Amino acid sequence: MPLGRAASTRASIQADLEGYRALMEAPAHFEDGMTARTVLGGFFIGFLMMPGAIYMGLMAGSSLGPAAEWVTIILFAEVARRSFAPLGRQEIYVLYYIAGGLTHVIAGAMLAGGPFGVLIWHQYLAQSQVAQAVGIATQIPSWVAPPAGSEALSERTFLHRDWLGPVALLIAGQVLARAEWFGLGYVLFRLTSDVERLPFPMAPVAAQGATALAESGRGQETWRWRVFAVGMGIGLVFGSVFVGLPALSSLIASHPLQLLPIPWIDFTADLEHLLPAATLGLGTDLGLVLVGFVLPFWVVVGAFAAVLLQVAVNPVLHHYGALTRWQPGMNAITTHFANDLDVWLSVYVGTGAAVAAVGVGQAVRALRGRSTRGERSHPRPPDGRGDFPVWAGILLYVAGAAGYIALCDYVLDDDRFPLLFLLIFAFVLTPLVSYVNARMVGLTGQTVGIPLVREGAFLLSGYRGVDIWFAPIPYSDHGRRAQLFREVELTGTRFTSILKAELLILPISLGCGFVFWSLIWKMGPIPSVVFPYAQKYWHLLALRQFMWISFTVEGGMSFTEIANPLWMASGFGVAAAGLLAATLWGLPLSLVYGFIRGLQAMPHLLIPEMFGALLGRYYFQRRFGADTWRRWAPVLFAGFACGQGLIGMGAVAVVLITRSVSQLPY
Repeated sequence: MPLGRAASTRASIQADLEGYRALMEAPAHFEDGMTARTVLGGFFIGFLMMPGAIYMGLMAGSSLGPAAEWVTIILFAEVARRSFAPLGRQEIYVLYYIAGGLTHVIAGAMLAGGPFGVLIWHQYLAQSQVAQAVGIATQIPSWVAPPAGSEALSERTFLHRDWLGPVALLIAGQVLARAEWFGLGYVLFRLTSDVERLPFPMAPVAAQGATALAESGRGQETWRWRVFAVGMGIGLVFGSVFVGLPALSSLIASHPLQLLPIPWIDFTADLEHLLPAATLGLGTDLGLVLVGFVLPFWVVVGAFAAVLLQVAVNPVLHHYGALTRWQPGMNAITTHFANDLDVWLSVYVGTGAAVAAVGVGQAVRALRGRSTRGERSHPRPPDGRGDFPVWAGILLYVAGAAGYIALCDYVLDDDRFPLLFLLIFAFVLTPLVSYVNARMVGLTGQTVGIPLVREGAFLLSGYRGVDIWFAPIPYSDHGRRAQLFREVELTGTRFTSILKAELLILPISLGCGFVFWSLIWKMGPIPSVVFPYAQKYWHLLALRQFMWISFTVEGGMSFTEIANPLWMASGFGVAAAGLLAATLWGLPLSLVYGFIRGLQAMPHLLIPEMFGALLGRYYFQRRFGADTWRRWAPVLFAGFACGQGLIGMGAVAVVLITRSVSQLPY
């Protein structure tokens, strides 16, 4: 690439990043968003929204996160406006935050509605046919779940002494997790936002939505509210078809009526003669298109390039005998899983290692550059933002990590897993991986998982047994928490408000989660025909988990069966070469990061994103202007989430009431 063109490209990319940074500037004045009204909103979410979130996750694999967030905000905002005391932007954001925390979804199993969902998952593992077939059911520790045959499981109740150990461990883990992420997340925010000035392109989504509703509540119906209302209208119409119709039709039909297959249309089996071992489909959620509006364009392009690569390469790999586990007739999920075991899991490890190495190198270079130019390495935070000393954040994280180490030492109850591994997890790997992903989310709005870190350590330690896979290992990725603090800053909310919100979320999530998981568990075994999503997908998830467990069990699989050093080296080389080429030629690094993200994702979800990115860049930007569209897109997406959430919450409420009444003896 000519030097002049490279310089021009770099300048364009830098301007693009600065544009995302300037989407929404932090206000000069910060206020506390934790008030009596937000406390009342927290209890409203816990008692009215949480059961719907639990049921939708089990029934359809859908999240009610947007419903809980925006329905609560709109209801309280309207009540406050009619009382001539409209909610402030800070109160609205704290309500949004509390709703997200109480309806948080555990990926894969779609366990939403408080931490007790994890115990429901564990009781399934303890009783599953897979665990019994491979002889692992009897080896699951009592501090994970009651043993198969326990009255606690047969009667489907948490009110049994066999649950004392698992519940105590769960509560301790919830407290320690909050200490960890709040401390380390704040430190990462200061480093990536205040020092490196990264753009955090996804942060304005929640912030702009909160601002739009705050302006509406004061009668200031600016462009934010108009765009938000348009998005909400689209969400209402689409949500009626995508969410409402299947939920309500399940009351009168043995199979829910779906005009659009949820969550995608799968072409894998239909195209297997033309593209053997290739995973291909189309996501049916319109929200994916709107995500393409919001994400940086080159991130989406890179991810789509990875889709094209896998569709083209997988048939070739199958032809030459590299993808041996794939069999004709497999659907998208099993094909994706089989291909991961043969090739792509090893490639993920290599690409993740390259991202980690380059990310750390770039961060060190950026900090050295600031030092050379004589800039402050630790800029003074704005007055009134609610900051606390960086050393306090580090100390809070250290306390949480030390608590996890103590828990591990207690539950493992032996010296088979060396203390050195726990220390490396807590004080080397977690900060390193979290920092790399904090930079990733700051640049691209997305994170990249570095696979096999935890699993590899277990195997290298030589540990034999099942309990290590359930132990509270002090290894987590807190990188995305940096974006959370950026959202808080953009709304003019003091950081102390989030600390207070967490102190409210903890007892509500534990208390309401206990009550509603108990009630829904009483409706029928989980999984069962009453909960079709769980019945369909939990078996596959259990197979994946027991595959890893078998590596440390006598007579189980060998890790060398799925780990291929050649493919790991290839993944590292391709990612490193791509990042180096992007740096030298002035190409956007987000293109490479998006490509790595696309390698790990289902193609079905990335194709609508690409359509949205092209539509936004080549139609809406040209029609409304790049700066205007960049500001409109996050607000439009927030409104869509609100509209679809309203429909979903209403439909699920009807289903829950009907199902509950049908269980009564009269």
